Amino acid sequence: MDRGGDKHHHHHHHPQQLPLAKSARQHRYNEWIFRDVPSDITIEVNGGAFSLHKFPLVSRSGRIRKLVAEHRDSDISRVELLNLPGGAETFELAAKFCYGINFEITSANVAQLCCISDFLEMTEEFSKDNLGSRAEEYLESIVCKSLEMCVEVLQQCEALLPLADELRVVSRCIDAIASKACVEQIASSFSRLEYSSSGRLHMNRQAKCDGDWWIEDLSGLRVDLYQRVITAMKCRGVRPESIGASLMNYAQKELTKKSSLWNPPGQTKVDVISVSTGNEKLVVEAIVSLLPVEKLAVPINFLFGLLRSAVILDCTIACRLDLERRIGSQLDIATLDDLLIPSFKHSGDTLFDVETVHRILINFSQQEDSEEEMEDGSVFESDSPHSPSQTALFKVSKLVDNYLSEIAPDANLKLAKIPSHC
Repeated sequence: MDRGGDKHHHHHHHPQQLPLAKSARQHRYNEWIFRDVPSDITIEVNGGAFSLHKFPLVSRSGRIRKLVAEHRDSDISRVELLNLPGGAETFELAAKFCYGINFEITSANVAQLCCISDFLEMTEEFSKDNLGSRAEEYLESIVCKSLEMCVEVLQQCEALLPLADELRVVSRCIDAIASKACVEQIASSFSRLEYSSSGRLHMNRQAKCDGDWWIEDLSGLRVDLYQRVITAMKCRGVRPESIGASLMNYAQKELTKKSSLWNPPGQTKVDVISVSTGNEKLVVEAIVSLLPVEKLAVPINFLFGLLRSAVILDCTIACRLDLERRIGSQLDIATLDDLLIPSFKHSGDTLFDVETVHRILINFSQQEDSEEEMEDGSVFESDSPHSPSQTALFKVSKLVDNYLSEIAPDANLKLAKIPSHC
């Protein structure tokens, strides 16, 4: 590309002026430029240069108008806008808008258009019905009415941060998604109401809950935005089971496709783990931070799966302790397979991670409050720590017996690690 100060040869038909990735785009671009008026300004953006005309640009873009006005004496003919949001593709749309050429605003480009019109100052201040207000109107009146479109726009925003955040494109989409999920939940709850034979109204728990169709849509979001969406949903009161189902779906998409993290313990292959990425660590930590407080919102084997991953990926201590505490509070429904957590310390010390199980057992025996007793109406004792119920104790002691006999053949096991009081 000619970068010289050769100002008088910028005719639009010079193909080298347009090193745009696709020749198809170059061809399209030549179709909408005034062929008979020589170009008097070249705009360089990431991914290409456009030979254009000052007049249409300055009539719509405050930024280009200021640049041209500042260089009135030197008659500016080349402008670099290298950190332009959305790159060449989005600039082409903004330029078309300046030339009065129609194109469609869609969920695939509206976030870029909001950002570029801010960057180029394509606002009402410079021209009525400018690109900024058109994109805003589309966002408010079309995108925010549809959960799927909001998710698409959030995916576009991933490459447009922090500007898309500052312009509230992200927060408006997140709020709309959370509201829609809430409305769906209410509607689906009503659809599950039915009368029993005795004429009493009750909720059919067996009926499939249709209010959660959004779960699949969210699983394509990058983890930082996914975390913000789920947080907003929790604030709006979306039910814990739905939040739990979404977290499991997201974990499966982000973690199982990439490694053997979710393998049942029988066939643990420690060597596969070394290829994991920093992203998986972020995903596990985010999911744990989003887990609902309600006990049965996710099954216990999912918590153990997360714990295994947290150990392998070396997640924060807080993340692991949170999982151990949650597991400890419902250890009576765990299975032997759950407890056989492979030891990922490559020291060849032991085959199984006994220390983690030990901490889970301590969590179990020191439960802060047991819900069964609370429900019995014995509220008076609720300020003192409760011990687990007899049935839970019985189940856990059987589980520990099975666990010990399973890992006993592990020659390297220091038996002192197992607490005798359990």
